[in-house]
Amino acid sequence: MSTVRLFFALWPSPRLAASLAGWAEQARLVSGGRVMRTETLHLTLAFLGPVDTALADELACATPERPLAPGEVAMDHYGVFSRQRILWAGPANIPAGLQNAHDELWQWLGGYGLAAPPQPFRPHVTLLRNIVHTHPPGETPAPLSWRYDRMVLVASESLTGGSRYRIVAQSRPREP
Repeated sequence: MSTVRLFFALWPSPRLAASLAGWAEQARLVSGGRVMRTETLHLTLAFLGPVDTALADELACATPERPLAPGEVAMDHYGVFSRQRILWAGPANIPAGLQNAHDELWQWLGGYGLAAPPQPFRPHVTLLRNIVHTHPPGETPAPLSWRYDRMVLVASESLTGGSRYRIVAQSRPREP
């Protein structure tokens, strides 16, 4: 059986991605580590992991018909996943709309036999990997406002030195 590694994410505009890359460079001065490539920055809504290619094709076909309510999230602080040695940017408080988008997505995915992970949703954008100092920088840059109205389905391929992401489908905005 052939599989493909998938996740659903919010994908930043090039301008927002460049601003997040600036956050990464600033944090690297304190935390060390490897800066993520700007073109790979994203906020994961649902990590599916390895999925049978038939199901992957089905999800790719269904995603454009899956509406996402528009919303906004403030990227306003750094955080650290110490065990994984990752520094990230995210919201200090999860907006209700973003939490609802996550919950509704997993409810929809349940219809395909996929189950949400047991841990709570922690929206974040990975900025640095292999950090040396496992505490976030004390000073956070000015907050960034991320307005979103669609999500993407992304295939991830592991390569030496990182991953390559390919957007395979995109949802549509929800009608007001």
